Amino acid sequence: MSSMFLIGEISRLFQIDIRTLRYYDEIGLFTPASVDGQTGYRYYSIEQFESLNTILYLKALNIPLKEIRQFVHNRNLDDILLLLKEQRSRTEDKIREFEQIQKKIDQRIHQIEDAANTEELYTVRLTELPERTMIMLKQSIHRSNNLEIWIRQLENSSPHRSSVFLGQVGLILSAASLLKHNFDEYDAIFLFAEPDKHISSDTNLKTLPRQSYLTIRFVGTHADAAEHYEKLLRHAEERGYVITDDALEITYIDYGLTQDASRFVTEIQIPVQKI
Repeated sequence: MSSMFLIGEISRLFQIDIRTLRYYDEIGLFTPASVDGQTGYRYYSIEQFESLNTILYLKALNIPLKEIRQFVHNRNLDDILLLLKEQRSRTEDKIREFEQIQKKIDQRIHQIEDAANTEELYTVRLTELPERTMIMLKQSIHRSNNLEIWIRQLENSSPHRSSVFLGQVGLILSAASLLKHNFDEYDAIFLFAEPDKHISSDTNLKTLPRQSYLTIRFVGTHADAAEHYEKLLRHAEERGYVITDDALEITYIDYGLTQDASRFVTEIQIPVQKI
């Protein structure tokens, strides 16, 4: 049996865990050349080395074991080309998926770093913001309410779930409530959707056009927003701006990111135009 090898020897030669070799045997992927009927020892032949090398190569390409098993038992050029082309296509899909994940991570890093910039706090600014799409849940929400149940309902209402969201939760205060200085009751909760993501037409959507906003950021949550609405309204009146649509109140940093309430940041955005 000089050309035969025990499972432990195969494990060392190919740097494969013995449990993995036993599993390959169980699923019929790589079975021993012979098994001792009395001891149960598994023996592999040197002629099987090429087959195991092929298995390890294809496994390194992340090809599913089921497809590898189908190939190694009937190896031919047409099948290996088909197998590799199919795996290339799956790999390209994965690359696009990871690029999207990287994009989301980069966006979130930028959002957090920008929101954590203390120089931006408590200052009223006139800002032009690009077109944005939001997914809304129309619901009367008091400023003291915990938003988690509404966030869950909002995400569950979309077939795309949280995969399309940018991580910015917001509340909508109607223009009518704003003009009445009623800041206690919001009219909807929303999440911004990715601009390049297809959203089904049956989802409750609102597209905000590119327009000018008076904005202010402050340390705190929705419960602390009233005085900052007043500041924005005074600013609009003093400088001759008219409110053109509902106000947005967006959470940038809250307890989901930090337990330090002194680092919480919320922004109010009121769409305006010059009289």
